[in-house]
Amino acid sequence: MSDNDSLHNIAHLRREYTKGGLRRRDLPSDPLALFERWLAQSCEAKLADPTAMVVATVDAQGQPYQRIVLLKHYDEKGLVFYTNLGSRKAQQLENNPRISLLFPWHMLERQVMVTGTVERLSTLEVLKYFHSRPRDSQIGAWVSRQSSRISARGILESKFLELKQKFQQGEVPLPSFWGGFRVPIEQMEFWQGGEHRLHDRFLYQRDGDAWKIDRLAP
Repeated sequence: MSDNDSLHNIAHLRREYTKGGLRRRDLPSDPLALFERWLAQSCEAKLADPTAMVVATVDAQGQPYQRIVLLKHYDEKGLVFYTNLGSRKAQQLENNPRISLLFPWHMLERQVMVTGTVERLSTLEVLKYFHSRPRDSQIGAWVSRQSSRISARGILESKFLELKQKFQQGEVPLPSFWGGFRVPIEQMEFWQGGEHRLHDRFLYQRDGDAWKIDRLAP
């Protein structure tokens, strides 16, 4: 078999998941407690970008889109991320606020999926986070009309230098087109890899002020 053939023969690629199971007796009553524990363990394991999550939205024609976004805050009110409000994902969320998030912690043989309906953050919340960012990141937010077509990278670099000069003194103002979303948790599913493909999956679903927990078949 040539090297080219082996590159395309991916059907045989697999491994056993042996890092441990997840049992019903070990689950807290609130999914956020388990999420916090798993996120902390991902950070301790020095995973690359442990707060990276796949954000899935759907356009007006029903076409799903996915992209990687960083989680920036979480609490009992939900999970928070920030973006350009003119971006494709923001525009799709304006039309359909239903969203799915996925944390792919492969090295720990774990995944966490969240579904919910987004809420726009207040200007005060956005402003507070915006000014906590590195100054160059603040300027970068002004540069890009996210998801729009551009002819060359040089356009972005020139615009960045121009704005860096413009905002040389004082605070960088918050762009009117930059904001954030909160995802209140309606469902949260925890997946832990298991031997022989007998993975452990538990689904938390909001049930009034409490949570209903179900084990799902792998």
